[in-house]
Amino acid sequence: MNFLSKLEKRFGKFYIKNLMLIIILGNIFVYLYTMLNGDSLIKLLLLDSNKILQGEVWRLITFIFIPPSTSPLFLIFTLYFYYLAGSSLEDVWGEFRFNIYYLVGIIASLVAAFITEVPIDGHYINLSLFLAFAKLFPDFELLIFFIIPVKIKYLGILNWIFIFLNFIEASSFVERILVIIPLLNYFIFFGKSIGRDSKSTIINYNRKQKFVSNIKEKKYNHKCAVCGITDKDDDKMEFRYCSKCKGQKCYCMNHLKDHIHL
Repeated sequence: MNFLSKLEKRFGKFYIKNLMLIIILGNIFVYLYTMLNGDSLIKLLLLDSNKILQGEVWRLITFIFIPPSTSPLFLIFTLYFYYLAGSSLEDVWGEFRFNIYYLVGIIASLVAAFITEVPIDGHYINLSLFLAFAKLFPDFELLIFFIIPVKIKYLGILNWIFIFLNFIEASSFVERILVIIPLLNYFIFFGKSIGRDSKSTIINYNRKQKFVSNIKEKKYNHKCAVCGITDKDDDKMEFRYCSKCKGQKCYCMNHLKDHIHL
């Protein structure tokens, strides 16, 4: 039994029901308030380590309710996908494990905020939701701009490429910390399966290469045990197997009757 199973067995009844729906509704409320009153509320919700140390402890949680965009169309699309991803993960894992996944993302963001002293919103946690959804539902088709169907696994690969490039090109330790935030809870949940899948991929690749190599080495169907001629050397030559030789010994017609029985 792994650590998550033990945790669920002991504390499985403690979780927030419909967590993703609560987060989505919070995002909508903050967005509507911002449209009416400006972005002053967002400044109060950001995960700012300096402000937290001054007593604004609500920031430990409220940063997850900051909407991802000011564009209504993009906001609708993004929140719809967040709800789809979150509710799907809840169905697969159960609400307790989904709560743990999101909680680890919050803790990772908190650690990053205090290390870097950079104000953080919920973008990094939501990116980890996307990566998890792409891992579990690779063939799900997402309609880009509500028109273009694209399998989520390709968008997942694209995100991994961007994460890798951003990490490589980061000019400071602070930037690298921010890049790896969404990966912490992802690897806690999928690290073991990724290692197992990678090992399986390597084994299958080696088997395929060995098979291809054997095919390349054996470019003939029949080979004479005496002279070594094959059906590839002379496609008109006929071959027979000798019933008196031990094993399946093949001979061309030139040596079928005058060879030494082995």
